[in-house]
Amino acid sequence: MISVLPTVLTVLSLACAAWSLALIAANKPLLPLTRAKQGLVGLLAVLEVGLLVQAVVGVVQMLGMDREIDRLSFVGYLVGPPLILPVAVVWSAAERTRWSAGVLAVACFSVPVMVVRLGQIWAGHA
Repeated sequence: MISVLPTVLTVLSLACAAWSLALIAANKPLLPLTRAKQGLVGLLAVLEVGLLVQAVVGVVQMLGMDREIDRLSFVGYLVGPPLILPVAVVWSAAERTRWSAGVLAVACFSVPVMVVRLGQIWAGHA
């Protein structure tokens, strides 16, 4: 796996979570999009691209490795975060209360947990 990518993804997801918590505190839903909220959506898009890169690289490296890991769990943790974020963004856009940002915060907080677990499986601590 790309060694610096999990750290970058963790920092990005925690920044998005903090931004979402700030929206909750300000009692602002995600829509309508303002300049600040467009920044959050842009950061979420960058995070999604990073998660997709990690998924592709992870699957390629898993197929080329000779040691034994729990491949089903590994692929599940690779595919999970790139699927969770778009669902959370759509759900957040559909929600018209302040808790629309809460959906994003929960999704963003789940990404570092899944990235850490992915690293544990990759290291053989499954």
